[in-house]
Amino acid sequence: QVQLVESGGGVVQPGGSLRLSCVVSGSIEVIIRMGWYRQAPGEERELAAAMTSGGSTNYADSVKGRFTISRDNVKNTVYLQMNSLKPEDTAVYYCNLEGRRTLFHGAMDYWGKGTLVTVSS
Repeated sequence: QVQLVESGGGVVQPGGSLRLSCVVSGSIEVIIRMGWYRQAPGEERELAAAMTSGGSTNYADSVKGRFTISRDNVKNTVYLQMNSLKPEDTAVYYCNLEGRRTLFHGAMDYWGKGTLVTVSS
């Protein structure tokens, strides 16, 4: 019942910017944490940015100062603003939600299908 749909990926030159969006639909009573993971070709998936339900954020060292995670509760959307993009940012970016369907369910992860970001000159 829970779906995460990413959008906003594309091709951008180094130094450029993109904003990714993740629209959440379905029934989630408790959201613990949302994040953006990325997986570069031939690499393991890694956390790029995350935000707790309380609004605290954390970022991978490689993206600090360049990426900003935010949310719009009215639109049920989480964003990843990516500035000063580098070729090494090239990856499929996945939206992730850790939460509980209800207070009576255990926490679990939900994933989007990803959106491709390519940073190249």
